[in-house]
Amino acid sequence: MKKFYIVFCLLTFSLVSYAMRDGSPIDLSTEVIDPEHGQGIRPMAPMQPPTIYLEDYTLLFGSNHPEYVVNIKDEDDDVVFSTTVYSTLTQVVLPSTLSGDYEIELLMGNWRFTGWINL
Repeated sequence: MKKFYIVFCLLTFSLVSYAMRDGSPIDLSTEVIDPEHGQGIRPMAPMQPPTIYLEDYTLLFGSNHPEYVVNIKDEDDDVVFSTTVYSTLTQVVLPSTLSGDYEIELLMGNWRFTGWINL
């Protein structure tokens, strides 16, 4: 029981400190890239989008996240920036040459998370 309490306290502390970040949270929607892939495997709960923040030209991720491929797309759906965010990274700096509204796409396995950012 003592171990459970310690884990609970650490988790609560990390969530509170993560929620107190500066910057704006990015509202992301979730979709399955290939619904036929993994058919027969029934998830116990729906996939929740990650919580990431945008502060100026920096994307902020939590300390414990899976690996993502991040694509930034312009209004013509062309990829203007792409990078892999490894699980050890907590921030990604976007090019300062970007200006305006862009679609952000995070790819993780068979899942795609999309939203809009303004730079």
